[in-house]
Amino acid sequence: MGAIAAVVNKNGENAAETAVAMLKMLEHSGVEAFGIASPTIAKIEKSVDPLRNEKLNSPILIGHVFSKILMSDKPQPTKLENATVVFEGRIYSPNTEFADAKFAAEKLERNREENAEALIKNFEGNFAFAVAESDRLIAGRDSLGAYPLYYGENADLAALASERKALWKVGIEKTSSFPPGHLAIVSKHGFKFKPVKTIAYPRIRHATMQNAVKKLQKLLQQSVKERVSGLKEVAVAFSGGLDSSIIAFLARNSGTDVHLIFVSLKNQPEAKYAKEAAEALKLPLHIHFYSEKDAENVLPKVLWIIEDPNPIKTSIGIPFFWTAEKVSEMGFRVMLAGQGADELFGGYKRYLNDYSRYGEEFAQKTIFNDIARMHETNFERDSKICSFHNVELRLPFATCQLAKFAASLPLQLKIGSPDDMLRKIVLRKVGENVGLPYFIVNKPKRAIQYTTGVNKVIKRLAKQKGLATKEYLQKMFQTTFKGMI
Repeated sequence: MGAIAAVVNKNGENAAETAVAMLKMLEHSGVEAFGIASPTIAKIEKSVDPLRNEKLNSPILIGHVFSKILMSDKPQPTKLENATVVFEGRIYSPNTEFADAKFAAEKLERNREENAEALIKNFEGNFAFAVAESDRLIAGRDSLGAYPLYYGENADLAALASERKALWKVGIEKTSSFPPGHLAIVSKHGFKFKPVKTIAYPRIRHATMQNAVKKLQKLLQQSVKERVSGLKEVAVAFSGGLDSSIIAFLARNSGTDVHLIFVSLKNQPEAKYAKEAAEALKLPLHIHFYSEKDAENVLPKVLWIIEDPNPIKTSIGIPFFWTAEKVSEMGFRVMLAGQGADELFGGYKRYLNDYSRYGEEFAQKTIFNDIARMHETNFERDSKICSFHNVELRLPFATCQLAKFAASLPLQLKIGSPDDMLRKIVLRKVGENVGLPYFIVNKPKRAIQYTTGVNKVIKRLAKQKGLATKEYLQKMFQTTFKGMI
């Protein structure tokens, strides 16, 4: 996956140096081209530096870092009538197989603000875009925030980019996640946001287990099919648990060759379960083991990519980094993962704790709040990691339709009682329905940071320095981004 950047100089001064500096920060291995555009001129080069010489004297500029995933992918920005556009990501639709930048450009050729809203409202996907017009930018992001996008401003600049570091580099210290499902108008006055397609706290609807399972199974089958349509082969980040097994099973049933990728530190018991699950699914499994030294060595790089010293995000980020790395080395360009399932269907143990202590309504609201924040807790981190390895991450659970459906389900269809140690009841029933083995369907949830052993390694490294884990990661993070924040 590539990256996008866009900037408005509030003082009306040329923003070319700013845009080039942002693009430079978005460079990684596998990048094939860089593009930059004013509202009237678009230039594309194989490296960043030649763009400095282009006479793009404009206070409004957009940029693109190009990494090819599919043969149809092309470098950007794209020239429109009296405007330019960058679009990154995919649109999934029964009638639009892997719609990309060309599709978006056609939609945004005229009536751009109105059609930008329609792009967000009418299509599922993981994407972000920015249009440069003579006096403003129009920017948007998919409804769940499956594609990373950040924004910020200071006295001189208003800017957005696929990674925070591009904003930090140009002096924007305070950055925020661009709100999913929103449209932004960016001018010399800053950002003005408009909600287009967002998740609101729903009215909980009565539903029988039978009907809920039927509806959920249909939505999942459709989502997986759309994300593998046209692909000969796909990798799946695999744990041997329910979420990744359902995705792998449905992808195989959609006619795609599926390869399961499992990573862990050495001597962890979870590898045994992954082997048994892969054998039961009759799918090829690729297992890769790492040492504690490997985890220590990769830690600074993971912090650079995920741009957050949060201990949980970091301990998840390391095994996910190894997974994406192996997927790339094996020649796969697309990877499926099960992120989102635990938020949607009550998978985390803390939901059970909330249910036990504070009751059903409190647990229901906690689950909804986590659904609304999936982009910040999971999607952004994992998408940036995959992009670093030139792998495209696709998340079948991350659809607005599925999220709205899951949020409206009664808690009893997710967590049967305050003593339900398995949770995710409705999703487990779907697993049964599609034919997953009993031992996969009823496998207890264990978080990747614990099953791989990475969490313990980070704690041990911090202890060796005489620091708490949070303090240890914060110090390393500050060293990694020294001079930027």
